Amino acid sequence: MSKIASTFSRLVRFIPRSNRSSILIGEPVDPKLDVGLALYQGKDVPVHPFSGPSVLNPGQRTEKTEIIERLLSPLAQNEVGSIRCIGLNYVSHAAEMKLSIPDVPTLFIKPSTSLADPWPAPTILPKITQQDNTGDYESEMAIVIGRNAKDVSEEDALDYVLGYTASNDISSRTSPMNQSQWCFSKGFDTACPIGPALVSAAQFPDASQFKIRGLKDGQVLQDCPLTDLIFSVPQLISFLSQGTTLPAGTIILTGTPPGVGAAKNPKEFLKAGDEFAVELLPHVGTLVTKMEHQQ
Repeated sequence: MSKIASTFSRLVRFIPRSNRSSILIGEPVDPKLDVGLALYQGKDVPVHPFSGPSVLNPGQRTEKTEIIERLLSPLAQNEVGSIRCIGLNYVSHAAEMKLSIPDVPTLFIKPSTSLADPWPAPTILPKITQQDNTGDYESEMAIVIGRNAKDVSEEDALDYVLGYTASNDISSRTSPMNQSQWCFSKGFDTACPIGPALVSAAQFPDASQFKIRGLKDGQVLQDCPLTDLIFSVPQLISFLSQGTTLPAGTIILTGTPPGVGAAKNPKEFLKAGDEFAVELLPHVGTLVTKMEHQQ
C-alpha cells in the first residue's frame, strides 16, 4: 500500500460549518458512522481535521473538531486527471448481459469533468440522455492510486493503493452507446459521483471483502460481493500500468455488479427526482446522488 495510507483510517473532504469558504480534509470522529447516510438523514457529523490540503497529502490528524456543512468528493477534479474505468468485470453481470467473460480487462476513460460530489450535489442527466430517457446507474468500487505507478507487477500492485471509495458510473444507454468506444456516453459532466469516504488500504487491505449494493429510491437493485470480480484489484492495477504511468490520484472504477437498468425487464432507467444510493460496506458508507435534468 502507499505509505500515505498508514497515516489515516478513512478520510472525508468537506466544507466545515464554521467557515463555509474553506475546504478541509478530516477523519470522522465515529469510526463506524456511515457518513453519507448520516448527512442524508440530517445528522451532524463531527470530524477531526487533518493538517494537509488533500487526501494525497493529508498531513497529521489534529484534535480539533469540525462539523460537516457539505460533503465533497474525496478528490478534487484537478487531482484525478483521467478516470480509468473497467467494463464487464463481474461474472454475474456478464451473464445478465449475455456476454462472454473477457480475457483481458475492458477499459474506457471518463474525464475529470465527470467527477461529482455526493448528496446534496446532483447528477445532471444531459439533454442527449433525455431524448429517450435511458440514463442508467452502475454501482462500483473505486480504487485511488497513492503514488505514481508504471509497469507494476500483480505482486507489487497493492503497494500503490491509497484507498477505496464508492462510485456511480452514470451512463447513457442512448444511441451513442452503439459506438465501439464508450467514453462519450459515460463521460458527461457529473456522471461520476464518488464518496462518501476514502477508506485506507491499511484499514482494509483485501478489497474482495467489500460488499456493494445499489438502491434506487430505497429499492435494492444491485447486491453483490466483490468476490464476483473477474479481474482483481492487483490484476487491474498491473494491467493498466503497463507502458502507462498512473499518476497519484488516479481513480480506477472496477466495474458494476448485476442489476443495471438496461438489463431489467422492463427497463429501470433514471429520471429527474430519482435518488440512487451506492452502499459499499464495511467502512466506506453510502454514496447518495439525486438526479436532475439539464434545462
